[in-house]
Order: sequence, then structure tokens, then C-alpha cells
Amino acid sequence: MTSPAVTRTARPLDGMRFTAVGPPALTGPVAEHLRLLGAASDTEPAARPTGRAARITLSDPGIDAHAHADAETSGARQATATLAWSAPQLPQPPQAPQAPPATPATPKDSGIVDEATAQAAAGIMAVHGRRDGVPRGLAADYAVTAAAVLTTQGLLADLLAQARGSNRSAGGDLHPDHRAHTHTSVDRAALLVVSQYLAAAGADEGEAAELAPGGPPFTAADGTLFELETLDPGAWARFWRALDAPADALRAGWRPFQFRYATACAPFPEALHATTRAHGWQRIQDAAAASGAEVCRIRSLAERGAEHDDAAPWDLTPYDSAHPLPATAPAGAKPKPKPERKPEPEPNPKPTTVTGSTPTPAKPLAGLTVLEAGRRIQAPLAAHLLGLLGADVIRIEPPGGDPLRGMPPACSGVSARWLALNRGKQAVEIDIKSPADRLRLRELAARADVFLHNWAPGKAAELGLDSEDLAAVNPRLVYAYAGGWGTGGGRIADAPMGTDFMVQARTGAGEAVRPDGEPPAPSLMTLLDVLGGLLGAEAILAGLLLRERTGRGVRVDSSLLGAADVLTAPALRRSRRGERTRRPAGFRTPLRTADGWIAPADADAAVCAAAVAAQGREALSTEDALRELRARGLSATAVTTDLADLHHDPRFAGSISRDAHGAPAVPDPWSHA
Repeated sequence: MTSPAVTRTARPLDGMRFTAVGPPALTGPVAEHLRLLGAASDTEPAARPTGRAARITLSDPGIDAHAHADAETSGARQATATLAWSAPQLPQPPQAPQAPPATPATPKDSGIVDEATAQAAAGIMAVHGRRDGVPRGLAADYAVTAAAVLTTQGLLADLLAQARGSNRSAGGDLHPDHRAHTHTSVDRAALLVVSQYLAAAGADEGEAAELAPGGPPFTAADGTLFELETLDPGAWARFWRALDAPADALRAGWRPFQFRYATACAPFPEALHATTRAHGWQRIQDAAAASGAEVCRIRSLAERGAEHDDAAPWDLTPYDSAHPLPATAPAGAKPKPKPERKPEPEPNPKPTTVTGSTPTPAKPLAGLTVLEAGRRIQAPLAAHLLGLLGADVIRIEPPGGDPLRGMPPACSGVSARWLALNRGKQAVEIDIKSPADRLRLRELAARADVFLHNWAPGKAAELGLDSEDLAAVNPRLVYAYAGGWGTGGGRIADAPMGTDFMVQARTGAGEAVRPDGEPPAPSLMTLLDVLGGLLGAEAILAGLLLRERTGRGVRVDSSLLGAADVLTAPALRRSRRGERTRRPAGFRTPLRTADGWIAPADADAAVCAAAVAAQGREALSTEDALRELRARGLSATAVTTDLADLHHDPRFAGSISRDAHGAPAVPDPWSHA
């Protein structure tokens, strides 16, 4: 059988329109994602009211207009999402689609009113600040960026559910008074992005590596700041030996370096930093090339802006229409499965639908099957989000299971971090090096809706498991690749290894996340792995919706580069306008109190800092400082410094639970009505 080729990049929301009302800090990022997906805005800038909640409505006079000839097209499609700063602010769904958005008051004493206070409350400042030993705010709007992606996901999922049959009467008509309505909040998005760190903080045992200040970047003798990356302890040792580092220091440094992705800190021996300061940049580059390690100079936002191509953070490429598909296949239909080859004693890996086959507002992806062959964070998180939306997720694991299941710290014998990304998934063990097992994987893909992986570039083609290979057995498959630099890495010249911290270094993100007055340095919080996972799920939802519109499969490519571009976009826009690219010195710096830290809202930061200083920096307790600031009409909240405390934090009352293994679990980022 000839496999379908892929054709031009397509946009699933072409022909649709949206309105966005509410604070621009919330509506703006969502609107940008909807435009990238093809929707046009009906909102006049002057019509955007202020307030604490935003409402976005996405509509189409008939999303099935380009789908199968016999598809139902009655009724206009519409989905509405509400985005607020904190979950209790979310209004009840309106009685009619035309009702104005509610703007309820901030929940009493929560203090979560903007990006800074959301970062403080949810623990982002604590995790980002581990390298420095004190909580620090991210200068980039990370929580809002995540919330915007999640809001877009909710809208796409609701439209997808409608296209697949949700909210319809027995006769097939869409009920006009049962439009989908999704609620999202910035504080829940912030909890999601720290969920792995939160899970580890509440585990049965301690971390495998020390939580203490320290870590990259390194500095060369000429002042060049750079990141170092290798996954091989041998390459690590060879690199440092080439630079004449002390043997005891290179041995002691490997463990914190290896675990920095988990702990967000890396307390190296100072001798390693002293070693790089003794050598020029060229010597360091030569040592990396000879050892098999990689180094990357930390680039500025100005450098990134000069090469930025304004590309979307993902690519959606439908299979070529020259290869016909059955025109009468109903939306959501799957190819007839081939006979399963199942060696004993493994159980039949055929997907078992737990949530039912009919999509609902609460589970809009019910009845869809996602095959995930991912490791670490990016692809597993994307699949986890699809599972939260109702899809049945089947992990493809190597013989013996995913070794990261055993990564400490554990809850009931299973890695707490692994559970944060993989709870609720089924698993099938497949040896992708075995021809017989690759055939089994192809047979699973023949009746799946999505195949997602983050293998090394070129690995899928080498195995005969690339998009064209799997489209040959399932022309309606949404084939998703979550990579570092995107397909082929062609957008970035001399791209280094596509890992989180190297991509931060190469794209200027290390400068964007820190204000003036601080040397540029990638955050040791896995910002891009997490945001890349969120964007991967968004792209897959877009691909599924595009499939409903065209009846054909889609290849979806997302990347850490795309995540970096989304995160740094506001800074790059400021640069193009001739404004200061980086935030001013001291931006989002928490204020110390007698027993902790407080974080003022960005708009009140200067006044709050002056008020606290007038009392004596450490004269007031956190509670008293907040009481005094609020009495003056200023907004601030306490900074969470120990993520284990979030479980009982009144700002998130009832939100954080424990799973069957006893691991902390954050709430779903959406609620549906």
C-alpha cells in the first residue's frame, strides 16, 4: 500500500472567529494561540473590559463544512472558556452565550491577582530560586503562558467533542443551550507546572541528590557564560580531565549534574567553576568536542531576535489528498484492527476504554486512544494532559518497563515524579529493536487515534516507524513528534543537543527569565520541557480537530524550540518596538519578612517594598506584613518555600489530593460545564 504523503501546513481553526473580553494580560496570550491556529478576532481592543476574569468564545457557522459529505452540519459550533487568576474567581457559566463575563472579587486573603503572586503561591519562585538559595521570580510570564495554552486546549477539546457527537440530541442536532464551557485558572496552571517537584516533596523518602544552592552556567576566562550538557558519565569525566579539573571534583560533580533536571539545583564543587574560569572559550569548546560533551554559549535576546523567523510553535501537516480515503467514514471512526500478534505470557495490549466511547463536556476525548512512546517530561506530559481530557493512553515501554519508574524519591515503591506524569496510563512492553515487536507496534497504531513519541531525531525513520510508515496502516492517524529543535533542526544554525537547558541557553530564554542586574542563566526548573509538553498536547488537539474537518490523518511536530519562542515572545516584541528587552533590576524579587517571604503584585511592587522597608526588613511576620499591605489596598501573597506545605495551603484548599500510591496529585487544570 502506498502511504499518504504530507502536504502544506494547515490550520484547524481557519474560518472560525473568537471574541475575548477581560484583562489583556489574560486574553492576549490566548488570542495569540487562536490566531496561530487560524481563528480571526471579533474583539475590538477598546471593548475589552478590565476585571479579574477573562472570557473567550470561539465559534464557527459549521465546523463540519469541510468534513465528510454525510456529516451532520446543523447548528453553529461554539465553545467558551473562562480564565481567571485563581480557581475560586471562576464565574458560573452564563445562562446564554451572549451574557457578559463575570468579574468576581478576589477570594479573601488569597492574594493571587497576577503572574507574580501566582508564581509565589504555587511554588514556582521556590523551585526557580533553588540554584541561588532564595526564592526568585521568573521575569518571564511563565504561569500565564501555561494557562493560555491550557485554555486553548480546553477550547479545542470542546470543539472536538462537538464534532465527534457530544452535546447533540438523538436526532443529531446540536443543542444551542448546551454549548461547551471550560474554566481554567492561572494558579492551577502554576500547580501543574510544578507537579513533579510537588510530588517529590511529598514522597515517602528524600531526594537522591542534595537540595542545595549551586549549578550552571559556567564562565570561561574571557567571561563567556555557557551551558554544558552530556548524558554520559564518561563524556563528563573526559571533558573535565581535558581541562585539568581535580579528580575528586569531577567525581563529586557528576551526581548533582545528573539530577539537576529533577532537583532544579546542582551544588557542584567550586573547583569545577574555578577550572572553567582558568581556560578560554576556545579551549573549552575543544575539550567538549574531544570528549563527546556539548557546550553552548548563552545567547542574548538580541541575538535570537536577529535570527527569529516568526514560525508557529508547531507544524500541522495533513496527509496528501492525492491518496483517497473512504468518504463515508463517520467522524471518529477507526480502521478495522488487524489480528493481534501477542506473544505469551504478555496480556493482550488491545486498548480498553475506561471512560466510555461517547465524548462528554467533562471528558471530551473519551473514546480516543493515544499511543505514547515517550521518556522524561515532554511527551509523557503531553499524553498525560490528553488522558485528563478523557483519552485512553497506552505507554510503549521497553522490556522490563520504564526505568524511570524507579527514580527516587518514591511513593509505595514507584517514583513520585514518574507518577505525576504517568498515573492512570496503561502500559505495553515493546522492544522497538525487535522486528516482531515493531510489527506489534504498527498493529497497535492501526487502531489508535494518536501516536506520540520523542525519540532522538531520525530514530523513527530508522525503525520504519515514521509518519509515512504508520500512515500506511492507519491513514487517519495523528502522528505526533515532540522534539528538541523540531524536525531536522533546520531553524537554528549549529544547534546543540536539544535538551531543556541547552535550548534555554541557545534561544535567549536564559536572559528572558532573569531581570537586569542578574547574569543571564537558564533556569534549572525544567521550563521548556514542561511548556513543550503543554504545546505538544495543544498541537495534537489541533491535529485531531483538523482530522475531523478533513477526514485525513495529520503529522504534528512540536519542539522545545517552539516552547522557547512562546516564552520569549513578549521580550522579543519589546525589542522590536525599541523598548528595554529585559525587565528592570529587582523585578519580581520577593521581600523578606521575619519568618518567610512575601511577593507583591507587579503593579504594587515598588510601594510594597517601600512599606516593608519602612518597618524594618525583618520586623514583621509574613502574616502581619500582608495584613498591613492589604490595609493600604496593596496586593501581595506569601511565598511558598516548601512545596510540601501546598497540600494544606488555604489558597489551594481541597485542590491537592493523593493518588493510590500516596503521591501528591495536583487538580485537573480545567473544569467543564
